Amino acid sequence: MVNPLGAVRNFPDAAERGTLTILGVQEARLNSRDIRMAPGMRLFSPQNTLVQRHTVIGQTYKVNYVLEASTGMLHAAWILSEAEAAKPLKGKNPAPTNITTDNVLK
Repeated sequence: MVNPLGAVRNFPDAAERGTLTILGVQEARLNSRDIRMAPGMRLFSPQNTLVQRHTVIGQTYKVNYVLEASTGMLHAAWILSEAEAAKPLKGKNPAPTNITTDNVLK
């Protein structure tokens, strides 16, 4: 995935994709669900720089994100460029298979 500066960003294998709206310094809406942000939550711009959450309150972004397994809080999010958002998230597509559930022998 290429960002506007030409560098490729590698996202963690655990990353998921969604829509993030920053509601406050600790509160957000992720995929139409209210969620708390972890105290050390990091928000990255498409240029991969840190974004101060208080500067983007009320704004909505297409993001890749990671939740803390122990608390369910938002741990990190990467605001996607248009090119990144257009590509499928690596590792999230089902593997192709030739197995079917139809009974072909009747």
